[in-house]
Amino acid sequence: MKKFLGKNFVLQSDTAKHLFHDYAEELPIIDYHCHISPQEIYEDKRFENLGDVWFGGKQPDGTFFGDHYKWRLMRSNGVPEEKVTGRDDELGRFKAFAATLSKAIGNPMYHWCNLELKKYFGIEGPLTVHNAEEIWNKCNDMLRNDPNLTVRGLIRQSNVAYVGTTDDPIDSLIWHEKIAADDSIDFMVKPSFRPDKAINITKAGFKEYIEKLAAVVGKASLDSTQDVIDALVNRVEYFAAHGCVASDHGLDYIPFRKLSMEECDAAFKKAMSGEKVTLEEAEGYQTALLIALGKTYHKHGIAMELHYSCLRNVNERMFKLEGPDTGFDMIANNSCGGSIAELMSELDKTGELPKTIIFSLNPADNEQIGTILGCFQSSEVPGKIQHGPAWWFNDSKSGMEEQMKSLANLGLLGNFIGMLTDSRSFLSYTRHDYFRRIMCNLIGEWVENGEYPYDEDALREIVEGISYYNAKRYFGI
Repeated sequence: MKKFLGKNFVLQSDTAKHLFHDYAEELPIIDYHCHISPQEIYEDKRFENLGDVWFGGKQPDGTFFGDHYKWRLMRSNGVPEEKVTGRDDELGRFKAFAATLSKAIGNPMYHWCNLELKKYFGIEGPLTVHNAEEIWNKCNDMLRNDPNLTVRGLIRQSNVAYVGTTDDPIDSLIWHEKIAADDSIDFMVKPSFRPDKAINITKAGFKEYIEKLAAVVGKASLDSTQDVIDALVNRVEYFAAHGCVASDHGLDYIPFRKLSMEECDAAFKKAMSGEKVTLEEAEGYQTALLIALGKTYHKHGIAMELHYSCLRNVNERMFKLEGPDTGFDMIANNSCGGSIAELMSELDKTGELPKTIIFSLNPADNEQIGTILGCFQSSEVPGKIQHGPAWWFNDSKSGMEEQMKSLANLGLLGNFIGMLTDSRSFLSYTRHDYFRRIMCNLIGEWVENGEYPYDEDALREIVEGISYYNAKRYFGI
């Protein structure tokens, strides 16, 4: 029987062990998409207790922020909501989570959480209901006193070279400016452009957001679709000047419906006056913005990330209580591969298709994405069009394997830009270790089975590329 989370955790063959320990394990991390706070990086936040860094929860202003993966797991174990996101009894919440985690056999959370305890706090055994209070006390003591367990300390000991935060177009980027001016911060932190609120014309708060966007670009109002486009282009240029190398679009699905600018303006004016916008009108407006933004990203060398097929906030009662991003989302079934291809083709016509990374929350889309890639590659950069790593609900051992197998079947796995955390937690960098082990084990299996030769130079290039160098090249870091 193998030791739990031992040196060769997940690594099933001698080849896999060699690839991981000799090539992947010590390489720096490029976390090109996450949701951590640049302010907390600049301020080098020290966490009050393990619950603060691990769970998050209800904030003083009444909003919720934290790790909804853990919240969902606790709800599945019947833990009362006041213990899931409430912060009145942090030790009680941790014990409830320990009882939950012990039942999570086969869930990636079981590995993630115990890897975090092992790497950052030196906890060798698994978290259980029996040792929960002991672990809680040890971790809290370390969080209060260990200089390596501040935000910057966690990033440094994780060997992170680059952090790509997720930022709204109206953000001043003041914390990024402070980070850039601080010579004591020896890793890169750059903003990523997330314009969803300006694109989601049918969602609540659209009018109010457009008014804020107008103010940021020094306009009294934005009165047309072109005005919105011009404002967003202005902000892309501002972000580019701050080192932005990636944009992110988290849309229900990717539309493509070309309407005249007059038709788009009619839809925009209806939305701004509170009238209902039809599906066709919304898609026309959204398409106009995506085309304009795609061209702008290409001009500035910014990669376009497309995240889709998530059905969000499906529990209406809990959404009203706690708001978005609190763990009430699910996989959607949106067949939008054709419209993605149409959008990319439209941009390609004029040579303005940016580097593009496609993520679907629905694993059934893996093969479709794999075939889209081959239609739009170019000599600009190897793997210009990428199949993004297994995302969110797919971020499991089997999900990662299936994404990589699909990419290998239909494209070039050796040009894959690898893992990201997509996380709100500074402890989540162990997910890169987890991914690298799974990747090396998969490649090692192919070699051991005689499906790929034991070519040391080629294997090293593939493994080191997926772990680090492909992303470094792709984003120009």
